[in-house]
Amino acid sequence: MLRDFRNYGEAQVEPGATLNVFTGPNGAGKTNLLEAASMLSPGRGLRNAAFESLARVGGSGQWTVAARIAGPGGEISLGTDWAAAEDADGRTGSRRVSIDGVMQKSSGPLGEYVAVLWLTPAMDRLFAGPAAERRRFFDRLVLAIDPSHGTRVSTYERLMRERNRLLQDPQPDRAWLDSVELQMVEAGTAIAAARRDAVLRLKPYLDQGSTLSGDPFPWAELALEGTVEGLLESNSAVQAEEHYRRMLADSRRLDATTGRTATGPHRSDLKVVHGPKSEPAETCSTGEQKALLVALVVAHARLVRGSGAGHPPILLLDEIAAHLDQRRREGLFALLHGLGCQVWMTGTDVGLFETIRNLASFFTVEVGRVERAA
Repeated sequence: MLRDFRNYGEAQVEPGATLNVFTGPNGAGKTNLLEAASMLSPGRGLRNAAFESLARVGGSGQWTVAARIAGPGGEISLGTDWAAAEDADGRTGSRRVSIDGVMQKSSGPLGEYVAVLWLTPAMDRLFAGPAAERRRFFDRLVLAIDPSHGTRVSTYERLMRERNRLLQDPQPDRAWLDSVELQMVEAGTAIAAARRDAVLRLKPYLDQGSTLSGDPFPWAELALEGTVEGLLESNSAVQAEEHYRRMLADSRRLDATTGRTATGPHRSDLKVVHGPKSEPAETCSTGEQKALLVALVVAHARLVRGSGAGHPPILLLDEIAAHLDQRRREGLFALLHGLGCQVWMTGTDVGLFETIRNLASFFTVEVGRVERAA
């Protein structure tokens, strides 16, 4: 259910358990609908947009998204909203999150109940873009396996901002700085370890991708490039933490000059190689990069679904069929159906989804309205 979200005054959707197709003209609100679903997970959703920008123009100034989730532990209600005006607690422009009617301190706990992954057209050049986008993408994959990962990332970023602020003081409180860096080291090492674990757990699913169900998507090799990840390659966690702590202490003067922290998991990068071609993803064609993205997301869904590593993910695939040839499109539909996860797909041309007419639930989207198709 959503209210005053983007171009929706009010709408309610009851998706099917597996494949769901939302079709309609450009500008009708298909991507907005996926974005609303993505707000039921930690973070800022699939567009990473400012919360105030999500409120409907001419609406109440407040947006709301809520859902009933049927998971392994039974049904549960999740909700989130944002209000521009001051609320009862005196907060202005704040996002609120509730789980079964209980207000939460942050959006982090949503990760304990639902895992949401997405692919959008804006991500087609993910591998050729900035490292920050790849980190954000991969951290969401990790979050589906380890729901505490998001909280660690948020904690680390808060501590890093505090460290940067302290270093701007010509005579910072050394005890306080030591304490902040120690906490950064603990959170940062845990982040790097969780990422490395996710790469290792994904590997067998990526390796077997091209041999399953006539999969038309390439297998891929993953690697993490980063200082802390490198330390964990050849040291115990305790040793890595000590090395990292010394690095932070030694770089205080330089970091004070630049105004930022130069070393840590916030600088790491995900490297992907197109397996059959042994070519870095960033130099592959746009079509090959999209195929690699699909292969990675499908492998991750297999991992989560098959190993009990976390909640079966909800996949939000925006305009996923538009630029795939028929072979890859049909192969993708077969893979998605075999996953047994809930999948939301959008498109302007309903004909692209005709082969799954009997497998999927179809919806028609018209400017701010969603109706189940006959």
